[in-house]
Amino acid sequence: MAANGGVLRKGDFCAYTPKLREPLRTTYRGHEIIGFPPPSSGGVHVAQILNVLESFDLPALPLADRVHTTQKHEAAFADRAYWLGDPDFVPVPTGLLDKEYAKTLASRIQPSGSAVTVPGHGTPPRADTDVFGDLLKHTTHLSTADAEGNWVALTQTVNTTFGSKVIVPGTGVILNNEMDDFAAAPGAPNAFKLVGSDANAVAPRKRPLSSMSPTLVVRDGKPFLSVGAAGGPTIISQTLQNLVNVLDLKMSLQQAISAPRIHHQWSPDELRMEPAFGPEILAAMKQRGHAVKEAGNVGIGVSQGVRWDEAKGEFEPVHDPRVPGAVGGK
Repeated sequence: MAANGGVLRKGDFCAYTPKLREPLRTTYRGHEIIGFPPPSSGGVHVAQILNVLESFDLPALPLADRVHTTQKHEAAFADRAYWLGDPDFVPVPTGLLDKEYAKTLASRIQPSGSAVTVPGHGTPPRADTDVFGDLLKHTTHLSTADAEGNWVALTQTVNTTFGSKVIVPGTGVILNNEMDDFAAAPGAPNAFKLVGSDANAVAPRKRPLSSMSPTLVVRDGKPFLSVGAAGGPTIISQTLQNLVNVLDLKMSLQQAISAPRIHHQWSPDELRMEPAFGPEILAAMKQRGHAVKEAGNVGIGVSQGVRWDEAKGEFEPVHDPRVPGAVGGK
């Protein structure tokens, strides 16, 4: 670190301790959703957007209306920009997961309507008093399960490609550049064009905000789905869409992860869409006033997952077809 002008010293590493935090537990259409708590924003906003979508009969909507409705991530990302940070340093409202708060956000959405600009963050209930406490691009996600009933959703990252581009000599260990996940200044975009506020400002011993969203889903008291993603802020929208595809649209996990994706993170005000939606849906979103940006051949992020297929009595492990790879043994 010293050789490269870094400020970290041996004492900083000696003072570091991992934090065991209680996972987020929310519900969606009769399922229990178990997610990653702050300082990741992923679990909070996957759950928040799912709460919003509970107000809509998604399978009954025409595809254009469903895309328009499920892309309404702006309010959640506006809340992310204002409220989210390390709960050891700033008050992060648990009211972001409040079902009634979600209904107020859902009331602004007209499935067959036009794009509406979200001016800024909302104020969830009990924002000053009911907060998360101190509880026990290059990201990789893995999901796995075994016959003994153990389920894992694991996401790790060094942030952007090859992190800081520095390798500790003789080890092969790449140092991360996670400092970019802090807000350098209110409203200043980072490498992923995300903006933040003082809640995510740099401070000693503080953990930066992330979008990692490792998620487990429980049905009738038993886990049956592990899913997550890599891809900066698109992790949130990928995980959300994978859950909607499986739980609402009754897709297989392979179909869910292979399906075309969208992403909107409030700032910049643009709707990223994969070309696989087809020219008709892309044109329909543009006609509704969305600033559509095609994702190109690379696509939006990379997801992985494993599901227990009750009908077949076997696991369905899935890797994202957007990248080369293969699934593990059954």
